[in-house]
Amino acid sequence: MPDIRPVLFILGFLLLALGLVMLPSAAVDGWHGRPDAQVFLASSALTCFAGGLCIATTRQNRIKLRLREAFLLTNAAWMVLPLFAAIPFVVGANDMNLADSVFEAISGLTTTGSTVISGLAEAPPGLLLWRSMLQWIGGIGIIVMGIAILPFLEVGGMQLFRLESSDRSEKVVPRARSLILSILGVYLLLTVLCISAYALLGMGWFDAVNHAMTTVSTGGFSTYDSSFGHFRSPAIVWTAVLFMLLGATTFPLLIQLLRRDPAPLLSDAQVRAMLGLLAAATAACVLWRLAREPGLDVATAITDAAFNLTSVVTTTGFANTDYQAWGGLPVLLFFLLTFVGGCSGSTSGGFKMFRLIVLVRTGWLSLAKLIQPNAVLFARYQGQPISDQLTAAVLGFAALWVGSWLFIAVALSAAGLDLVSSLTGAATALANVGPGLGAEIGPAGNFATVPDAAKWVLSAGMLLGRLEMMTLLVLLLPSFWRG
Repeated sequence: MPDIRPVLFILGFLLLALGLVMLPSAAVDGWHGRPDAQVFLASSALTCFAGGLCIATTRQNRIKLRLREAFLLTNAAWMVLPLFAAIPFVVGANDMNLADSVFEAISGLTTTGSTVISGLAEAPPGLLLWRSMLQWIGGIGIIVMGIAILPFLEVGGMQLFRLESSDRSEKVVPRARSLILSILGVYLLLTVLCISAYALLGMGWFDAVNHAMTTVSTGGFSTYDSSFGHFRSPAIVWTAVLFMLLGATTFPLLIQLLRRDPAPLLSDAQVRAMLGLLAAATAACVLWRLAREPGLDVATAITDAAFNLTSVVTTTGFANTDYQAWGGLPVLLFFLLTFVGGCSGSTSGGFKMFRLIVLVRTGWLSLAKLIQPNAVLFARYQGQPISDQLTAAVLGFAALWVGSWLFIAVALSAAGLDLVSSLTGAATALANVGPGLGAEIGPAGNFATVPDAAKWVLSAGMLLGRLEMMTLLVLLLPSFWRG
C-alpha cells in the first residue's frame, strides 16, 4: 500500500507555492486600486494555511517517494491544486459560479486555454495575470511529469530520459534533480526571451508578460477576447509561432541545443514530423484559400495558416481569425490536427508525435509483412527497433484515447451540446487544445454559454488528457494498492 504521508507532505509544499504565486496578482490589483486585491490575499492565506496543515500533520524527517507514491502525488496534485486555484474566481467580483471557476482553473493549470470569461479587456489585471501564471506554472509541471513519471508507463516516448534507468548514456543530465533544474532554466530563458521579443515588437509590457507565459507554456490564454486578432502585427504573430514551436519541443533537446549541440534536435524524429506536418497543412490551407478567395494576399494567407495551425498542433489554442470561415478542407484539417499534439517531454498536450510515429511505422510494417510474410522486418524509431511491448502499449493507449474521446462526446451530448460541439469539445478537452469548432465554442467564441453539467465533463476531460489517462487509471489497479 502506498505511504500517503510523503504525498501529503509534498502536496503541502505545492499548496504553499500556489498560495505564494497568488501574491503578484494581489499586488497588481492593489497597484491599480482594484478590490480583487483583497480576494487574492485571502485566497493566498487560505491556500497557504491548507499547505501548512498538510506539512504539520505529516512531518517527515526523510522523504522516501517510491514509484507508487509518485503516481499518487501526480494525481493528487493535478486534482487538488485546481480547487484552490479556483478560489479567486469563485469569491472575486466576476460572477463566476463553482463550475465556471473550477473549469477556468483546470483549463489554466492543464494549459488547455478554454475559457468562460468574456470581456477580458475590462477584467481586473490581477485576474488576467493569475490566469497566465496558472498556465505558466502548469507548463513546467507538465514537463517534469512527462520526464520524471510518464516514462514508467512505456507509452510517452520519454523512455530515453528515464530517471531510474541503469543505462544513463541516453540522458542529457545524469541525475533527476540536475535535469529538472536545467529544464527550469531553459523554461525561464524562453519566457524572458519571449517577453522581450513581444515588447520590442510593440506589445505593452503587461500584455507581453501575459502572452509570453501562455505562449511558452502552450496554454493559449489571452488578455483579449479576440486573442492575437487584437494585435495587427505579422511580426508578433510569427514570434508567437516560433515560441509555440519551442514550447512544443522536447525540452532535454533544447538543453542540448543551448550546450551548442544542435544535432540531436535537428535529427529528432518527433521534431521533424511536427514541422513536416505543419508545413504540409499550411500549404494545403494556403492553396485552398487562394483558389477560393480571389485577391487574397499571399503573405496574409501564409501568416494566418501558419499561426493558427501551429496553435492547434502545439495545443496552444491562440487564434487571430475565425478559421471556420475558410471552408470545408481547412476546418477538417483543424479538427484532425486537434488530436495530434507536440513532442513528448514538452508543454503541449494531445496524442503526441512519438506515439503517432510508432503507429504509422507499425502500420507500414504490417503492410510490408503481407508482401513478405517470411522476412524478418522491424519498425524503427531513431534507428532502434520498436519493441513489441512498446507497440502494444501505444496501441492500447490509442484505443483508450479514442474510447475516452467518444465517451466524453456522448456525455457532452447528453448535457445538451450539439453534435459538432460535442465531438470537438471532447477532442479539445482531452487534447488540451482550447477552442473547438462551431458557433458556440469555436475560435470566435468561448465556453461561457455551455451548460454547467458540460463544464464539469469538460473539466474531467482536461484532467484526464493532461494526466495522459494511464497515470490516472493506474490507480484503479488493485495491484497498485497492494504490497
